Formats: sequence, C-alpha cells, structure tokens
Amino acid sequence: MVRYYSTRDPHKNLVRFEEALLKGLASDGGLYIPERIPQIEPNAWIKASSLAELGVAVLGAWLREDLPPADLEAIVRDALNFPCPLVKLSDDLYVLELFHGPTLSFKDFGARTMARLMQYFLRQRSERRIILVATSGDTGSAVADGFAGQENIEVVLLYPKGKVSEVQERQLITQRPGVRSFAVEGTFDDCQRMVKEAFVDPELAHLPLSSANSINIGRLLPQALYYLWAACQINSLPLSPTGGEGRGVGVDINFCVPSGNLGNLMAGILAALMGQPVHRFIAAHNDNHFFPDFLQGKVEAYQFHPTIATLSNAMDVGSPSNFERLYTLLGPEKLRAWVWGTAVSNEATLERMKKTYEATGYMACPHTAVGLEAQARYRQQTADPTPIISLACAHPAKFPEAILNALGQEPTKEEMLEILYSRPTLVQTIKPTLEALKAQLL
Repeated sequence: MVRYYSTRDPHKNLVRFEEALLKGLASDGGLYIPERIPQIEPNAWIKASSLAELGVAVLGAWLREDLPPADLEAIVRDALNFPCPLVKLSDDLYVLELFHGPTLSFKDFGARTMARLMQYFLRQRSERRIILVATSGDTGSAVADGFAGQENIEVVLLYPKGKVSEVQERQLITQRPGVRSFAVEGTFDDCQRMVKEAFVDPELAHLPLSSANSINIGRLLPQALYYLWAACQINSLPLSPTGGEGRGVGVDINFCVPSGNLGNLMAGILAALMGQPVHRFIAAHNDNHFFPDFLQGKVEAYQFHPTIATLSNAMDVGSPSNFERLYTLLGPEKLRAWVWGTAVSNEATLERMKKTYEATGYMACPHTAVGLEAQARYRQQTADPTPIISLACAHPAKFPEAILNALGQEPTKEEMLEILYSRPTLVQTIKPTLEALKAQLL
C-alpha cells in the first residue's frame, strides 16, 4: 500500500490515500507526497488500447488496497471517456492534445477522476466536503463540471476578477448544482493564499474543507496517466514515413510542459519515477518566471515573484504551490539536472502561434504556444535530438481574441462552449481577504 506524508513533516507521519484525498492539504499546511513510487512494468501499460485501460492498470498499482479493483475500474472508465490524441508536427516534435474533455482543457483528466474518487469515499464514510478551489482559468471550470451534482460535495470557486478570458469566465460562472463562484478583486496568488489560509484557520476547523487544485495528490495521479499514454502512442508510430517499427518503450522522450502552478510538471515527474523513460522535462513558463530563474540558479528556493498577467492566463502563477512538492521529492540538484526551463513573453507567444500555423496548419492556444516556443529554444540551445512531446493544454476556441490577434482569423466555434451562453450564470464579487471568504463559508 502506498502511504503519503506532508512536505513539512520531518517525522513523515503516514496517511492513507483516502485521507490525503479528502483533506487535500495536510494539517501543517504542507502538501502530501508518496512515501514510495510504485514501479509500473511496461507490459502493464504500453500496449493499452485506451487511456482508460491504461488508467485502470496504473492507478491499480497505487490504489489496489484502497478500493476494490472493480470499483476503481468503473470510476476510471467513467471519468476518462474522451480521446487524448498525439499529433505529429515534424519528425521529432509532437503535441499531445489534452483538450478533448467536457471543458476543453487538460484539467478535465484530474478533476473528473478526483470527483468520482471523492464521492466514492464520502459515500463509504457518510460524510460531506466543501471543495475550495482557487483557479487562474481552467482548473475552476473543470472542477465545476466534474464535481457538479456529486453527492455530499459542494464546490466554492475563487478566480481573479478580470484576469481570465471571457470564455473561461463563462465556464466558471455558469450555474451548476452544488457550485458557488466568487470573483476575487485580486490576483490568482491572492485566491490561492485565501484557500491555504482557510485550511488552517481555527474558526473554519469545523467545516469539512478539501481542495481540488493540484495541491491535492488526487489531482496529480490521474494527470500522470497521459504522459504514459503519450508513450503508448509514440511507441506505435513508425520511425519514418516509409514505415518501420515504433520507437520502443525503452527510448527516452522529452516532455515540454506549459507550466504555472507546476502540478502538470509534478504529474510528469511521477510518471517518470514510475518507470517511464524521460530524458528531460522542459518547463515552459510565461512572464511568471520564478521557476526558470530557480532552475538557472538566478534565485534561491521560494524566492517567489508577484504574479504578472499574460495571454496564457491559466499559467499566471507567481508562487507555484507544487514547487514545494518538487523540491522536497527531488532536491535542488536533481531538479535542475532533470528540468530545463525558460520564460516566454506575450510577444514571443503570439509569434510562435503564427509560425506554427504557417508551417504546419496547427492552431495552438496561447498556453500551448508557450510550450512550442520553449521546445524550440531548448532544441536550439542544447542540440538535443531526443523526440519532444509538447503538451497542448487548452482548445484554441477558448481564446478567440488571442487567436485572432496572432493569426488574423478566429478559431472554429465549439458547440460545448456555445451552449454555455444559453445557460444562467451566478457569481459574487469579494475582496481578496480571508475575512471576505470566511464570511461566505460561515
């Protein structure tokens, strides 16, 4: 059985997955990390015919003693019921499209699986939870959609007012059963701080609070699955247009990860520690550049920056929570050796969107474009020939203004987004303080 302990607990007191999932944040304010990483044999996942099939096999190694295999399989197959295709842009560059879920972003993988796992355990315990979520764009809508209507669960969303796209905001404030949305007059860091303070506030201790951000280990385990699924797909591709066998499971891959709160990168690290060969991770940041600065030795650990608003707003995080997990799990030397990082400006993001479309016909959202620019810089600076899979995080239809600005045309409209505009909305504006949040929770 895999147990978990807080990043801030020197004694490493261990808890079961169920407790880590339902609490979200440890009592001392730390983040849960596993005491050990299960090693997944390639034959357990490399020939999987679907992401759900892979998920059953891999999550089974983590959770087999936490819930019966048949129950886990039902949860995974219900949650991960959408495609996750690998698209080839050039001989050694691919994008893994993570935006085919119901809210058109990669957050659907973790949110849907986590919601169903939480409901399962809450039913067993006859308990309820209030899911407190800070979002810089896509997390909130994925959580709202994934958790809406789940038994014994209420969702409270905090997002920075005026700092998400119009489409993202519509997704956040559309009325859903059991979901309340609050526009915070501040930044994402304010929202995240308010959530963390609420978890450790004595006056709120009687409330059954939990999280669905990437501070929750239950969000990260499902996200690790698509790294493995990418390897399944690249393994089946021919090495050249003339055919031939796939690259093989033992061949290294580089992953380029558009990054903000570093949860996506943390999930990739978990996949690699399970046994997936990964030569290098490329952390692609926008102007919120603490982590690239840390990797390059320009700043020390935890010397965070104030948040800067950018086109890739879901990555606008000045104080990334999952840095604490990465730093605790790997340490500074291994982290700097394994992860290469860069910061991409708005101008470079728009230029990469344009170059990519002109060269390949591929329309990338701003977040995906940050990754594509980062991998191009990495290739130029290192001459590393290892194949790169760059994560495509959100559907371009969610960012019509940025697409129009970069390409001179708007993306094709998506039915799932158009339907939102026919539904009622509900949102309340609050100050960026714990007291304002407490007034709502109490």
